[in-house]
Amino acid sequence: MNPIRLLLVDDDPLVRAGLSFMLGGADDLEIVGEAADGSEVEALVDRTRPDVVLMDIRMPTVDGLVATERLRGRKEAPQVIVLTTFHADEQVLRALRAGAAGFVLKDTPPAEILHAVRRVAAGDPVLSPAVTRQLMAQAVGAGPDTRRAGARTRVAALNDREREVAVAVGRGRSNAEIAAGLFMSVATVKTHVSRILAKLNLNNRVQIALLTYEAGLLEDDDHPH
Repeated sequence: MNPIRLLLVDDDPLVRAGLSFMLGGADDLEIVGEAADGSEVEALVDRTRPDVVLMDIRMPTVDGLVATERLRGRKEAPQVIVLTTFHADEQVLRALRAGAAGFVLKDTPPAEILHAVRRVAAGDPVLSPAVTRQLMAQAVGAGPDTRRAGARTRVAALNDREREVAVAVGRGRSNAEIAAGLFMSVATVKTHVSRILAKLNLNNRVQIALLTYEAGLLEDDDHPH
């Protein structure tokens, strides 16, 4: 197995040094580069080809939100985990909408950060349903009706099966759990997830989860069909 290639992005050299020290000892991980600002990220990604970028949100010139949007808009984009000091602020939500696969707090224990990097590299989001719900509850406070209407319009493009899979993703289920719950193979679940991403122009499971919350699907879809 090739090691996971990790790029560190933070404007604080002490934070970068600490992360490098804490994560650099893992056998299955290689730190391929460091950046002090979002403006450096794209060139560094081209040069180092990371699998995962650990991205600070607040940086002086180009912040982590803009850098995440730019990265996730590219072909063969690396996964992004956002580093933040706050658990559920608007900027975290914006980063997730921009395509980040999850976030970790800066005071998270090293073993948990490493676990998050491994999960994201394997294609799993690092957001628990509870955290997603907390973020969405905060976000829905601002203009809930128009956002919900827009989300429902987008979700209407899905067929019934795709909608069931989207709701299960929103509940934080893994592909194997979705397969067992909906009586289909894991390969079929993956196909449905790919179709949902394509139909809704989303780029990861976290964005599917956010959309199901915004559309209110988890409130009115709590019973199996």
